[in-house]
Amino acid sequence: MSIVWVVLGLLLLVVGGEFLVRSSVALSFKLKLSKLVIGMTVVSFATSAPELLVSLQAALEGSSDISLGNVIGSNIANIGLVLGVTAFISPLVVDRDFYRLNWPMMMILSMLLYAFLKQDMLLSVWEGVFFMLALSVFLFIMIRNSRKKIKVDLSEEVDDALQETSNFKIVVWLLIGAAALYFGSEWLVRGAKELASAVGVSEYAISVTVIAVGTSVPELAASVIAALKKEKAISLGNLIGSNIFNIASVLGLTAIIKPISVNPETPEILSTNIFWMIGFAAILIPMVFTPKRYEIGRLKGMVLFGAYLVFVYLSVGV
Repeated sequence: MSIVWVVLGLLLLVVGGEFLVRSSVALSFKLKLSKLVIGMTVVSFATSAPELLVSLQAALEGSSDISLGNVIGSNIANIGLVLGVTAFISPLVVDRDFYRLNWPMMMILSMLLYAFLKQDMLLSVWEGVFFMLALSVFLFIMIRNSRKKIKVDLSEEVDDALQETSNFKIVVWLLIGAAALYFGSEWLVRGAKELASAVGVSEYAISVTVIAVGTSVPELAASVIAALKKEKAISLGNLIGSNIFNIASVLGLTAIIKPISVNPETPEILSTNIFWMIGFAAILIPMVFTPKRYEIGRLKGMVLFGAYLVFVYLSVGV
């Protein structure tokens, strides 16, 4: 039954996330926001909603392992699984914004998360506030820089057809999205707890693998389909942006509502797995510049995916 709860929870999170994105974008058009602002803020926040609901639900139920495992595992999956598989199918071209802004911000937040947790085994309210403020500054700089460019890739994510959406549809989509996210997160957390107990591994091991992969499935599916069709696949900047949002908004907001503590029974959070997250982030810079500059090709994709499989094997075997 635990697997049923996990599958149902993941399905509802996917459905809820999709409806929330569509309703949020349609509402943003009603409020006369530009496509640029919608793409960088509204879409990014809405696509982080499944991770946020899962982390918040877990924290409120006292399962901080799942809150941390969800984000750490998702960030690792975004690079090792999503980027690795997509690059293997269709090589990715890297733009300068990646190493000038997105990558440094991801590394700073990753290192700060480790420092905050290591200091007192707790992500406090004020540390959550700091993450949210850091995210606000990051978004301000991104929007300011992008407005100076002639072409902005992020605005291409916004569906123009949503400009014609009626108010009634927006309300219905919001209600469906909210309900699906609420029940999806509740069922997923319940299923994860039961599955961990049944299999004999920690809740953290389940969250950093099963839940993390589940919440990354929409990005993986969209990226693989785009790559197979030879269309423009995900940009590396957008993928890194997802990791930034996971730390700053998901853990930041969760910590503001309910401080996240590190479970002494799962020392691997700070002794190994967070270093996997930092390592996957750090390796991108040498990959971008060697041997072929500004490209992550098939061989590099295979290396990332292989490393991800090793991580999953070691995590479940803990």
